Amino acid sequence: MTPVRTSIDRQVFAEGRLSIGLTLPLLRAGQIVADFREQVELAALADALGFRALWVRDVPLNSADYPDPVGHLDPWVLLGALASHTTRIALASGAIVLTLRHPLHIAKGAGSVQTLSNGRFMLGLGSGDRPPEYAAFGHDAEERRELYRAHWDTLAAALGEVPHVMPDRRREGAPEFMLLPQPPLPVPMLAVGSGGQSVDWIARRSIGWMTYHRDPDTQRARHSMWRAAVDRLPAPAFRAFGVAMRLDLSDDPHEPAAPLPLGYRAGRHALIAALDDMRDSGTHHVTLNLNSQRPVREVMEELAADVLPHFHG
Repeated sequence: MTPVRTSIDRQVFAEGRLSIGLTLPLLRAGQIVADFREQVELAALADALGFRALWVRDVPLNSADYPDPVGHLDPWVLLGALASHTTRIALASGAIVLTLRHPLHIAKGAGSVQTLSNGRFMLGLGSGDRPPEYAAFGHDAEERRELYRAHWDTLAAALGEVPHVMPDRRREGAPEFMLLPQPPLPVPMLAVGSGGQSVDWIARRSIGWMTYHRDPDTQRARHSMWRAAVDRLPAPAFRAFGVAMRLDLSDDPHEPAAPLPLGYRAGRHALIAALDDMRDSGTHHVTLNLNSQRPVREVMEELAADVLPHFHG
């Protein structure tokens, strides 16, 4: 099944260019309780400042054993609020846990956000990386690869250009089902992480592949693997490559970049150089997970004034 592209994912992913987005919630370093009314205000600010995408995570359960103590809103509730308070910026899930939710429920949520946002939604999908959660939801973590593939196919059918519902079971005489209202545009589907699948499987079905930041040499190797999979497609096609990156933006614009887990601490000049290198290596989008002692608005405004123009033109 050929993946669907729309104007909104072309705004985020374009050949030879790099766009910049933000991952919610937007918090100062060490802050673990989010004021989500403020988050919606910050999302509106990101829209006004020219960031290209807002990414929302799906964290079903929390545990004292997990490294992320932040309490995340249900993604569909938050995406609905974002759709109502923004006008231009792309909204993306990064990522809905495809294996722990019924695909028809995901399709209903995705179509609803696409309708509320007037076609600005991209559906990022992952398999989840916390095996204890599978047991909590009555699933076996060893089945996640098969669940991911089966649920993806059901979703792609429900959200495609000619949408149709594929029931899990079909009783004799059962009616044909449909999902209404039909959104103004099909919903682009994006793989976030591998979901236990090969890059060839992802390249055939997804508009692109989002992954976590890694050191430059490792990232270049992953991108080369991705490009090889795209080149093996039966017909020439564009497939996006994106990265989620942690950023501690220094208040000294000349501070050199220093590696952090999943990102960098850097002044803006070193950040621009690192993003230039990522673009030249084939990355099409970077979503920044801000992690600084500086006020979030201050960091956003510096990025908008001094970094975004270099890439968004």
